[in-house]
Amino acid sequence: MIPYETVDRIIDTARIEEVVGDFVTLKKRGANYTACCPFHNEKTPSFYVSPSKGIYKCFGCGKSGTAVGFVMEHESLSYVEALKYLARKYHIEVVEKEESAEEIAQKRRNESLLLVSEYAGRFFKESLQTQEGQTIGYQYFRSRGLEDETIRKYGLGWCPTDRKAFAEKARAEGFKEEFLIETGLCIKYDDGRLVDRFSDRVIFPIHSVSGRVIGFGGRTLRTDKTVAKYQNSPSSEIYDKSHSLYGIYFAKNEISRKDKCILVEGYLDVLSMHQLGITNVVASSGTSLTVEQIRLIRKFTQNVTIIYDGDSAGIKAALRGIGLVLKEGLNVKVILLPEGQDPDDFARKHTLEQVQDYIEQNEQDFISFKTDLLLGEAGDDPLKKAALINDIADTVALIPDAVIRAVYVRSCSTKFEVDEKILSDRVNKSRTAMITSEQEQKARERERAERLARQNDMPPVPDEYPSVPDYDPVPQMPEPVPVVEDGLVMSEPLLVPCEKEILGFILEYGCTDLLFDIDSRFYVKGETVNVAEFVDSILAEDDAEFFNEPYRRVYDEYFRMYDEGLSQNQIQTRLLNSMDNIISTVAKDLLIEKHQITVKNYESSLTSVATRLVQFVPKSLLVYQSKKMELILKDLTARLTLSQDESEQEDILKQISEYNKARARLNNELGRV
Repeated sequence: MIPYETVDRIIDTARIEEVVGDFVTLKKRGANYTACCPFHNEKTPSFYVSPSKGIYKCFGCGKSGTAVGFVMEHESLSYVEALKYLARKYHIEVVEKEESAEEIAQKRRNESLLLVSEYAGRFFKESLQTQEGQTIGYQYFRSRGLEDETIRKYGLGWCPTDRKAFAEKARAEGFKEEFLIETGLCIKYDDGRLVDRFSDRVIFPIHSVSGRVIGFGGRTLRTDKTVAKYQNSPSSEIYDKSHSLYGIYFAKNEISRKDKCILVEGYLDVLSMHQLGITNVVASSGTSLTVEQIRLIRKFTQNVTIIYDGDSAGIKAALRGIGLVLKEGLNVKVILLPEGQDPDDFARKHTLEQVQDYIEQNEQDFISFKTDLLLGEAGDDPLKKAALINDIADTVALIPDAVIRAVYVRSCSTKFEVDEKILSDRVNKSRTAMITSEQEQKARERERAERLARQNDMPPVPDEYPSVPDYDPVPQMPEPVPVVEDGLVMSEPLLVPCEKEILGFILEYGCTDLLFDIDSRFYVKGETVNVAEFVDSILAEDDAEFFNEPYRRVYDEYFRMYDEGLSQNQIQTRLLNSMDNIISTVAKDLLIEKHQITVKNYESSLTSVATRLVQFVPKSLLVYQSKKMELILKDLTARLTLSQDESEQEDILKQISEYNKARARLNNELGRV
């Protein structure tokens, strides 16, 4: 079978109008396309394609379906064959495999998380109708100009001030505690208390493209500056902030119909614009615009208009967004509102016609926007003006389409009275440098992933650990007998538990900060380090790598993606879905079956994750070092047995003595940790 993740990618990538357009001639009609039905003879078009819904429908013969269904029907293919056809069309690699028990479990787990989130959405809506919700939450929404229909349609709600209200109600309804915690709806403290993350906040539900509730944004109404204004759902298996757009479910039809997406920053910006009647608006939810969000927009349109505040922060955000949108091949325009106003304020203070007119009259392409913004700073200074032109040329270089680049080069040439060839050369030079840089980055990643140098000797010990004597000459380790674990060949069985434990920490908590106490030997004032960087730095100082190849491969792949800037959730997903069977097998073992720290009563421990990590991550590295030392002592003992030279025997005995002392120091350190 085709893996679920590949099926999802094929379905997400396939655009119904592109697929159908390969077989029939489509004509645009509003948000949809029409054509004469390819499944029966007709003279008047009754065949409709809806890009926003991703479906086709013939009102003559009644046939309907998705892109996959159309290919099946038109080409007489099976479901799997149709998926493969679409995969070839969109250059998606398909590797078939049997559905594993872990994959079935993961699918069920995701559905459970979605059900919990949808229940929470209903709970928050109902809480808004209580006396407390009406007095605080509802009055706030009304004070921001939101009407009852808007509050109802977008599922706005209230989380009670009682910090256990939702947790107790959800558990009474039969929802498991682990899902309440995983979705971020509840937080479990060290003393075992389960409390609501969003208590005493108004709630903005976040929907997926298909309309399911996947996360929440909660705004406090307190004026206490020590309380975060907004609290958002943490990343989970169903929600990733960088991959989501607030309002996309409600805006997608209008985005497709108008062939334009208006991008703003916050929840209220979207709600006020939608309420006014401009419904092709989505928000990046306060986060910097990401490539994944742009690609989500691209499913519905190629045209993006960015509306940010007119202050310096809004201008900087718009400048950051331009480059990303252009690089993904979309057309971008920018609108700056009068200083001191955001889209929410502007929509509430103006009529629909006034806002529509303002957008139409103030939309600027990125050249005009940057020119107006930077030309004033340049003044009559020729060097500053040249820097401005180079800056715009470098921005043009981001555009992937050569024809569009050429059009912009010609426009810039006219606007700045600069020879077109000079500008073209600058653009080509910048683009070449950009592509070269990307290729070099990929080469560095490949080089790191393919490191072959392996050292069997005992590496130097970092300052944080007890000192270990030099081991010279380096002995040849006795050839270990490989073992098979979970279908994987492990060349050094003695190190398997240690390497598995350390890798488990990285895969599960890699991006979690280690909060060492001030009296810890690892504490550095003003600096924090996460689990992944801490482990990598310790191993790097020792110039050491995992001995067992399956764990080493996953370790290298993790840091390749970590260096790309991927989130912990993204890395976990990619490792689990890796086409490399060894990597996916190890990842499933450590993530799906949950890595277990080999400490008695760990499961029943009431200490927090942060506390356990600070204690057990350094300890796991000490144990790993101790096991390596044990291997060296075994080798020395074997050499001593075989040696016939008294001088050599004395030297070996001396080394054994030093290593025994070092191991004793390690054991003492392990006892303290």
